[in-house]
Amino acid sequence: MTMLGPVIPILRIFDEVKALEFYCQFLGFSVDWEHRFGPDFPLYIQVSRAGALLHLSEHHGDATPGSAVRIGVDDIDGIASEISKKDYKFARPAIQEQPWGLRELIVGDPFGNRIVFFEAAAG
Repeated sequence: MTMLGPVIPILRIFDEVKALEFYCQFLGFSVDWEHRFGPDFPLYIQVSRAGALLHLSEHHGDATPGSAVRIGVDDIDGIASEISKKDYKFARPAIQEQPWGLRELIVGDPFGNRIVFFEAAAG
């Protein structure tokens, strides 16, 4: 069978400064690379954290605002604790215990996208 590579979602963004504040300063992702076709062109950027990769794009048509991405984690309490200590006035997410056996931390970005960190509930 043919090997498949990692799935890398593309999320639509509208403001580079707000995107970097949210994804890097608040959620702890790092910028791997960025691309523009010219000085005043839209940004296309890859951010990563502990193996999770996201592409963020200002290009019209690359993605739809309001998308959701699910990222499995092995320490949801640690992520929740880490981001709760940051001074980000637009989000104060809390872990939700779901009836289907997962614990989720749902965080909305400034562009209507949702990042859902999840972990299997103990038991």
